[in-house]
Amino acid sequence: MAETPLRALVADDEEPALAELVYLLSRDERIGEIRTAANGPDALKILQATDLDVVFCDIKMPGLDGIDLARVLSKFASRPQIVFVTAYDEHAVAAFDLDATDYVMKPVRAERLAEAVRRVVSAGGPQAVQSPEVTDDEVIPVELAGVTRFVQRSTVRYVEAQGDYARLHTGQNSHLVRVPLSTLEERWRDAGFTRIHRSTLVALAHVDEMRVDSGRCAVRVGDDWLPVSRRHTRELRDLLVRSTSLRG
Repeated sequence: MAETPLRALVADDEEPALAELVYLLSRDERIGEIRTAANGPDALKILQATDLDVVFCDIKMPGLDGIDLARVLSKFASRPQIVFVTAYDEHAVAAFDLDATDYVMKPVRAERLAEAVRRVVSAGGPQAVQSPEVTDDEVIPVELAGVTRFVQRSTVRYVEAQGDYARLHTGQNSHLVRVPLSTLEERWRDAGFTRIHRSTLVALAHVDEMRVDSGRCAVRVGDDWLPVSRRHTRELRDLLVRSTSLRG
């Protein structure tokens, strides 16, 4: 039995199948919190905002199917384990190519689902967190007018906090994602992002100019000037000097 109950997400566009899977999992003492999603985009929103251990997902779902969802999750710095629960067996090879922990066929039998949970527990819950490297470009799923798009972290110039959300600025565009700024600060620190204000993260590689006027500091990122708080000014200056030296 797991020392700490697993935090799970169940994603299925068919309500009866979703309810049955939630019911079966809720009876397993190894499972704790259970979140639900009716499609791929909703699942991504939850996964962006919440650290979970395992995703039990259908494959054929509208908007973003289970295989595509797994491909997006593979780009996360840390991702939950994936158990596919489906009525179709032709996707098994693709599923295990994506490092799925298990592939459960519908209709789901309680003992078969229990075996899938055992495999998740044996694998150690969530996938081991790898130290992010600057050369690894994380992909961030964003939703615009019902369409899921994918933004590369390297294109993000700076990030602004908006409550429990963060706005990613990429050149002429911006994208709102349901991820706290503090989470992105920790996740992207080793990729060259640093906090310059309580509500702003900036990518050092995209800083074009730093200016101090009457004791107030600001940096230029493209056409935008961003204020730098006093507490972050010296650290930012040191980071920019170090970054410039490395590039030189």
